[in-house]
Amino acid sequence: MAKLIITIFLLCFVATGARAQTSNDVSWAKRVDTGSQVVTTLQFYFHDTLSGSNPSAVRVAQPQSSSSSLGGFGNLMMIDDPLTEGPEKNSKLIGHARGMYGQAAQNDLELIMVLNYGFIDGIYKDSSFSLLSLNPAMKTVREMTIVGGTGLFRLARGYALAQTYWIDPTTGDAIVGYNATIVTYI
Repeated sequence: MAKLIITIFLLCFVATGARAQTSNDVSWAKRVDTGSQVVTTLQFYFHDTLSGSNPSAVRVAQPQSSSSSLGGFGNLMMIDDPLTEGPEKNSKLIGHARGMYGQAAQNDLELIMVLNYGFIDGIYKDSSFSLLSLNPAMKTVREMTIVGGTGLFRLARGYALAQTYWIDPTTGDAIVGYNATIVTYI
């Protein structure tokens, strides 16, 4: 009788598409199937480098008039920032954040973020999520909206919490820790 119950459970488990965490999962992500949806949490670091001979973020537009606002209202940056497993620059590369951010507030440092976070590691290789949100950069922890994705993140919705790990106030170079919670359908 016990074997029959276990067999029925396993058949139902497989038939619904549910899966337990596998050994294919990576250390920077946890994936939990609930039966009708998957909840994935990611922890990674975003390296935004504006200085040096090979910056990962470059200014592509700025206002015609000089602005004395905090952060330069109207500046627009295009980025191809590495995403790493840990905060160190030599930490394992797991993907790239590509897109743009711009200074969207006249009196505060608030960035409008239009970015794609694409991954190259483990089961998340060739999957990405998209973030479209305001980033109030002076807050210790910033919550931003995840609005879609591809691959394992197809039809994604969720949020990302960002916290500055390190910043060079002279150059603007920064390392930002991200903790993202993403919900997708099975």
